[in-house]
Amino acid sequence: MKYSGPVAAAGRAKNDSAVRTSKAGPLVVPASLARRLLLHGQGLLDDPAAVAPATPRAVARLVERMGFVQVDTISTVERAHHLILAARMNGYRPAMLAGALERKPVLFEHWTHDASVIPLKWYPHWHYRFDRYHTSGWHLRLLERLGSDADRVVAAVLERVTREGPLSSRDFEHEGERNGKTEWWGWKPHKVALEYLWRVGKLHVVSRRNFQKVYDLTERAIPAHAALSRPGEAEHVDWACRTALARLGVATVREVAQFWAAVPVAKVMAWMTAAAAAGDVIPVVVESADRSPPRPAFALPQSLALASRLPEPAEGMRLLCPFDPVLRDRARACRVFDFDFRFEGFVPAAQRKHGYYVMAILERDRIVGKADPKFDRASGILRVRKVWWEEGVKPTRKRIRNFEEGVERLAGWVGATAVTIDH
Repeated sequence: MKYSGPVAAAGRAKNDSAVRTSKAGPLVVPASLARRLLLHGQGLLDDPAAVAPATPRAVARLVERMGFVQVDTISTVERAHHLILAARMNGYRPAMLAGALERKPVLFEHWTHDASVIPLKWYPHWHYRFDRYHTSGWHLRLLERLGSDADRVVAAVLERVTREGPLSSRDFEHEGERNGKTEWWGWKPHKVALEYLWRVGKLHVVSRRNFQKVYDLTERAIPAHAALSRPGEAEHVDWACRTALARLGVATVREVAQFWAAVPVAKVMAWMTAAAAAGDVIPVVVESADRSPPRPAFALPQSLALASRLPEPAEGMRLLCPFDPVLRDRARACRVFDFDFRFEGFVPAAQRKHGYYVMAILERDRIVGKADPKFDRASGILRVRKVWWEEGVKPTRKRIRNFEEGVERLAGWVGATAVTIDH
């Protein structure tokens, strides 16, 4: 391994970690405690070697603990959903997630803020999203691409899946594709129809072939869950707010609304107001690690009670992918970790500050840097092309050794035979 070049260092403020009372207002939650509660809710305080042995059921329990895991196609190192789970569970293998989704499904794939893997027990709450997708936004624009053929194509695709069973877009032919052309930003009309039928709940993703979705009728794929009635609106709002808050630890109204992207901010605010009056949630003020003004927020009583019993953060370092749930809300990552992070995959190469697929370096309960890795599958080498340490983080021998070990664990997991690291 090769290390070269200077590393910046400067001072950084530290926060204490106990909830404080305030004479004139709500409890004050320091940023350090908000950070630990978030990491605990998202499974990153625990030592990955100490969690339950990796199995499809254990993976499903981990997903439920986190709420959901985002699915993404980019495989610069490995696909995001696998990186997210492997960072939290030693021995995790992609086949385990497939087992929990396909063979004996306890998870399903649909949308939160983006495509995600979600516990199947919560499937009835997705009826609200199905209805929304029927009547608004991107999904109607999607069908508009089919023009006057939309109803005919959608009906034909649904009829064929009904008759033949699970199908992917490759099972449908399209004259334009045979001529070397594609339409609708590279999507065949039948793929448009399949995607629409999945998003409105008529079809269900039952597997993936080379990461391509395979769809079947929802009532055939998950008959027991498909038959469940939708929750009432009050129950749905309560579920969305309570489950989000439990997994975020301490959160603003906006953060709770954005967690599932299921309930608008106004309804979350109304629920919080009523829940606070009933004593079901506690209004707090949460301080910021980036020295921005404290913000009004809320916490469940059991989360604040947990504060004094949180486990010590696991030793060593882990690399977190850009779509990890503790990073995807960039504003929250800045406020809670004092970590300014931007995914630059869609930024022109010449304008990137760091790299295409930069990963965050988690050390105990702090994010201490960024790394730019790429797995060269042809050579079997995991190359870390650059490392940037955060302000105030000195690259001591121990820290560099821990970083090397974290990279080597990642390399072993993805199947790399060698590692190179350049600063």
